[in-house]
Amino acid sequence: MSDADLTDPYPAPATRRFITASVMAATVMNSLDSTIANVALPHIQGSVAASADEITWVLTSYIVAAAIFTPLTGWLAGRFGRKRLMLWSIVGFTLASGLCGIASNLGEIVGFRLLQGVFGAALVPMSQAILLDINPPERHGPAMSIWSMGAILGPIVGPALGGYLTDNFSWRYVFFINLPIGVLAFIGLFVFLTETKASERAKLDLFGFAMLGLAIGSLQLMLDRGQTKDWFSSLEICLEGACVVFFGYLFVVHTLTARKPFIDLALFSDRNFTLGSIFGFFLGVLIFSVLALLPPMLENLMGYPVVLTGLVTAPRGVGSLISMMLAGRLIKRFDSRLLIFIGFVLAGYSMYRMAGFSLGMDESLMISSGFIQGLGTGLIFVPLSAIAFGTLDARYRNEGAAMFTLIRNIGSAIGISVLQAMTIRNTATVHSRLAESVRPDNPVLAQASPGFDFSVPVQVARMNAEITRQASMVAYIDAFWFLFILTVAAIPMLLFMRKPRQTAGDDLHLHMD
Repeated sequence: MSDADLTDPYPAPATRRFITASVMAATVMNSLDSTIANVALPHIQGSVAASADEITWVLTSYIVAAAIFTPLTGWLAGRFGRKRLMLWSIVGFTLASGLCGIASNLGEIVGFRLLQGVFGAALVPMSQAILLDINPPERHGPAMSIWSMGAILGPIVGPALGGYLTDNFSWRYVFFINLPIGVLAFIGLFVFLTETKASERAKLDLFGFAMLGLAIGSLQLMLDRGQTKDWFSSLEICLEGACVVFFGYLFVVHTLTARKPFIDLALFSDRNFTLGSIFGFFLGVLIFSVLALLPPMLENLMGYPVVLTGLVTAPRGVGSLISMMLAGRLIKRFDSRLLIFIGFVLAGYSMYRMAGFSLGMDESLMISSGFIQGLGTGLIFVPLSAIAFGTLDARYRNEGAAMFTLIRNIGSAIGISVLQAMTIRNTATVHSRLAESVRPDNPVLAQASPGFDFSVPVQVARMNAEITRQASMVAYIDAFWFLFILTVAAIPMLLFMRKPRQTAGDDLHLHMD
């Protein structure tokens, strides 16, 4: 073995490929579960005899648990070692997935989904940190390209895969599919990944973690249950909102005054990381809000079956895959900020096209707009991940990866809740305006629907259903216009980002331990 091999801090290329494959298996396994169970909910509801309100806890329990424990992953990795944390997380997540698949009642499946969220919280941020550490700086762009594919494509293909497994096998297979993936990921990391520990074992700021966890958990519950409870007209939502403010205030005050707070404020002194996290928030709103809006629009308004819905939304994933592979190469030749700018322009253009949706359109507009948005998403996410960590000191990498993931997830949670609330309320508003014109003395109605009789209940019900359908389409279009404006509004923040410093060899310069 040469002296260069002895001093090389990075694994050999073959070992690096095995670690990357194992890490990506864990990432895909976790990211899939954020959406794969959504389409199976009606089948799960019938199997465990749950009400419509109760079955939502299958999703809520997972999301809340993951949100609370994501900030803790940075401390756990430093305290117990990143390899050990990843292995235990994979084991716990895989076992919890198997238990979800054999659950016989609602209480069991909610409890096991809670465990999935607890153990899965570390998988995505730690996989990002591992890929950054095992690759030299000049390969951080391609590494983030690979990581982005797992982090973003999982939620995109999740509904289509979940629909296929549910229709052709059983809802239980949306959980059983994790078992072989988890086994392979565990074996790969156990064999090839070396342990990494912090030089000193920092004590856990238990009070800071508890306040942050309670604030995030309350926020997630409020967002998930707000629409079904009619928001702040419900005592439950008011109490959850009060908890967000109260525990959030205690966390901020404690963080600013404690000697060693749970989140090191030096992390946000890096301008690129802070702005990158803000962009990640907007990206979470952009990606996941659309993923939440399109399936009900296609299935409820246009009568698409679940499988066809998955097929017409799949090009979004194809576009993301193509642009992520290209971004890994382009990031070496072009300024990351330019790639992010192009990505936001493409995403904005796709939203502009979606704002032209109509009830009479065919699949071509849906497919093309989704493909364009996928291209934009990949061009944003890959360079954004690289530039956010390109100037961040390596000792903050564990904590930074956890916060980067958490902020993006909070963006997606807020975006989904806000857009769904806007859509439902706008539907009611537009419905009332359209219904005002449906009266016997309106000549336009007589011309458009000759023979319509207000005294026939069946005809009135059909008219009301069509008005609701039209009003819903208008509400979806308004939501897409809102996302278009939000996308355009985020672009100027690029002016405040710095280009990562470069060495003489044109490699990204990072402070390495």
